[in-house]
Amino acid sequence: MLERPRTDFWRVGIVPAPIAELDAARLASLRDRIVWLPEAGPWRYYADPFGLVRGQVLHVFVEAFDYRRKHAVIERHDFDLPTLRWRDARVVLARPFHLSYPNVFEHAGQTWMLPESAKANEIALYRATDASLDNWQREQALLAGVPGADASVIEHGGRWWMFYAIVGPGGRDQRELHVAHAPALAGPWQPLQGNPVRVDRSGARPAGQPFHDDQGRVVLPVQDSSAGYGSALRLLRFDVLEPAQVRCEPTSTRLTGDLALADHAEGLHTLSACGPFTLIDVKRIDRSRAKQWLDLKRRARRLVGLAS
Repeated sequence: MLERPRTDFWRVGIVPAPIAELDAARLASLRDRIVWLPEAGPWRYYADPFGLVRGQVLHVFVEAFDYRRKHAVIERHDFDLPTLRWRDARVVLARPFHLSYPNVFEHAGQTWMLPESAKANEIALYRATDASLDNWQREQALLAGVPGADASVIEHGGRWWMFYAIVGPGGRDQRELHVAHAPALAGPWQPLQGNPVRVDRSGARPAGQPFHDDQGRVVLPVQDSSAGYGSALRLLRFDVLEPAQVRCEPTSTRLTGDLALADHAEGLHTLSACGPFTLIDVKRIDRSRAKQWLDLKRRARRLVGLAS
């Protein structure tokens, strides 16, 4: 008998605390106050949340994945802070290739996004072309010819720093951390000669926007996939971050899905700072055979398309 498939479904939540305050105990104490984005519907999920607060609205950008197509686009969901209600939701970025990890941030009076586009073999920078945050224009590839995953940037020590994984055989993206640096956001970007700077399945792939701790050190959320993809999240602290030397160590913080939501206890793989809030995603695993039928139908549609 065929083994039952394992299908991941993620859910996005708003934690009412700044990222610097969060550890396992603090997250567990806030679980009844987490506001959850409504689920995406049959065979879909939302994951990889990043956000911006504009006035009285928290704009939450997510990967919107559909198993029926095995394809994802970037959606924006708006949370009205005075009423604590979700309102507008729309697709803001779609490409022929898979998109995820919509890392949004502000710099020099502009709003930028660095989505994962490994299928396009590049790490590319997009810019919002108007205040609505509905329209995004590809500006340039920061690293061309690189199937980069979950690229995350921060300004530190007079330079820009990028943390990323590389998609490759043997689950390379889940165990290697790569670093590049540049004099400005637009580049030119230069990967470190010593890449990967860390090889560890329990804490290497970026998992949210890096931030500075109270001593000015860079802290990077990273995935802990030692018990399966995205099974938990850790914080990686950089005691030295210079072009000639990088030295980092994991902190004692380890966050799991059960701390936030009982029925999504099998993973937590994004931690994104957003002012007084922190965005997370948590995972449940579906083990029904319906996924096998779904995959057969998708393959049949592709074969019919190739034959026509």
